[in-house]
Parts: sequence; structure tokens; C-alpha cells
Amino acid sequence: MTDAQLRGLIPVVLAVLVRRGADFAAAEDAVQDALVEALRTGALPADAKGWLITVAWRRFLDAARAGAARRRREDVADSDPPPGPVPSADDTLGLYFLCAHPSLTPASAVALTLRAVGGLTTRQIAAAYLVPESTMAQRISRAKKTIAGVRLDKAADVSTVLRVLYLVFNEGYSGDVDLAVEAIRLARQLAAVVDHPEVAGLLALMLLHHARRPARTGKGGGLVPLADQDRDRWDTAMIAEGVRILQTALSRDRLGEFQAQAAVAALHADARTAAETDWVQIVEWYDELARLTDSPIVGLNRAVAVGEADGPQAGLAALAALDPALPRYRAVEAHLRERAGDPVAAARLYAEAARAASNTAERDHLNRQAARLNTARDRP
Repeated sequence: MTDAQLRGLIPVVLAVLVRRGADFAAAEDAVQDALVEALRTGALPADAKGWLITVAWRRFLDAARAGAARRRREDVADSDPPPGPVPSADDTLGLYFLCAHPSLTPASAVALTLRAVGGLTTRQIAAAYLVPESTMAQRISRAKKTIAGVRLDKAADVSTVLRVLYLVFNEGYSGDVDLAVEAIRLARQLAAVVDHPEVAGLLALMLLHHARRPARTGKGGGLVPLADQDRDRWDTAMIAEGVRILQTALSRDRLGEFQAQAAVAALHADARTAAETDWVQIVEWYDELARLTDSPIVGLNRAVAVGEADGPQAGLAALAALDPALPRYRAVEAHLRERAGDPVAAARLYAEAARAASNTAERDHLNRQAARLNTARDRP
């Protein structure tokens, strides 16, 4: 069994223990002990899930009986689980909801999801988020304490789970864990246990965005904007899968935010060149997104699309209705000013946007844009 397959069993096993009465922290410890045992022996029986559940439950019982001062754990330990197979699908879904509990901060929910559902180690999660392992351990420990006593049978909104997975995906890659790939894996796992068009919409969105990843950076590692990307480097098989999943979701006529975002991504993916992009349809989808969400980022992206569909002056008019303090506002304005034929203002705005950029790749790209315009202006 591969490492990925073994990690895929973690949420199922953990959910079974929690369903049987173990508190989350103790169950998670027991599952980790069972995984260590599996790795130590080097082989698992044909029924790997059943073996892990049995070993993890025994580890939990041992720990519970050793903690005599904790009466609730003793009560659980003295009662055997009901006979017969345990339905794992609903339990796994409940575990997603538990890790995305509204009492947790987004950062804690993401960390706990990666740990409990994704099966990543604390060290791997810390490296991915570029924080010390001790800091991440404390964050996960606090999250476990926050949801102590919360049961899996509590109703929850699937949108909360999707938001957490979307946050994971947007972190991209750092350390030795590719969080974009991890988010896609978790979204596939969620789609297998819950029938919801927005789950499919998020999976389609992830696939459509991830398909463009090979073309997003140049030879020197610099950011390559969508319009300048080599589309031959896009993963066409992944695009086709994303479009297929999206079409099925849209056919159910229960439009949500992630489906609308995926529709925009699909229109970009469908264009053989940047010039062939159907910007009119993209504006229409951003109008749908604006009705579904009050996100100001939608307004910024819509202003860019309007500028492409109806001209830069129309884009600037759409931008003027937004708060200039928004992240990336100056970058969008710079792009539209350049298209409107004002390179001096555009260069200044690119430089301002670079100073406010949140990451090195974006800052370097914006500085290059400013330098390009300034160099062109200084030529005789």
C-alpha cells in the first residue's frame, strides 16, 4: 500500500473512533500510533482499513484505561463497540465538518484538516506554512481542545468545509508538501462521500486552475500572467476532467460560488489564445458571482473583464466604484491605465502595487512591469 493510500484511510479510521465515543484528541493519537505500527511491521493485511481500526481502537482503550482519573474515558473503554461493519462514508464526511467547525479560526481549521483528514505530520504542515513546528503543534493542539466534546452527528453547512479546502488550495506549494495537490486529493475524497454541486464545483475549479500551473512561471521562476502563458504547457487532460465535472454540476441548476468561479476558469481554458477569450461571457459570470457573494475580489476581477470586453475606460469606470484600499486595486488600475494609453500613470501604479504586494513573485512581476514602461518611455 502506498503512502497516499495509507493516508487516505486516516479520516475513515479516525471518524470510526470518534463515532464510538473517543474524544478527538485521544482518537487522533491512537490513529497515529496505529500508523506507526503499520509502518514498523512493513505490511498490512488485505483488509487494511479493518486492521487499522482494530489497532487504533486498542491503542485508545489502553490509553483510556491508563488514565484512571478521567472517568469519561473509562466509561467508554468499558463498553465494547456494537458488532458489525461501521458505515465509514458518513463518518468521514462528519470528520470534515468537525475539522471545519465554526468555533475554529480559518488557520486552525486548515491545520486540523491537513492533520486529521489529510494525514500530514505536524512537521510537514509547519514546513508548508513556513512556521516553526512548535508553533504549528500549538495551533493544532488548541484546535483539538476547542472541538473537544463536539460530536459527529451535528449538522453543518458544506460551504464551511469547502471554504477550508479552498484556503488549502490557495496556499499552493512550499516545503515538502504540495498543498494544491493535497487540496485536490481531499476535494476528490469529499466528492466521493457527499453529493453536492458545489463540492463538484470546487473540485472543477481546482483542476482548471491547477492545469495551468506549469505555465505560470518562466525559466527564472518569475510569474507569467495568464495572457502571456504558453498554453501548450497546460494540462489538457486535467482541463477536460474539470470541464466535465463542472458541466455535470451546472446541469443540476443549483448554482453556487465555486461553480461560477469554475465557469470563468473554463472559459479561459477554452480559449486557444488570449485574444480568443470570451470576455463577454466572463463578465456575465462575474455578474452572477457578484449576486452570490459580496467578495470585493469579484469586483476587481470583473473590472478587468469589463476592460477587456468593453474597453479600458469602461473597466476604469467599474473599478472606480470599488474601495481603493483593496489588495491588488493599484495593480488592476495600472493594467487598465496602460491599456488606455497612459504609460506614465501605469508605471507609477505598478510601482505602488509592487510595494504593497504580499509575496515576492508578485512583487517582482509588478516591478518588472513598471521598469518595462519606464524603459520604453526613456528610449529616444
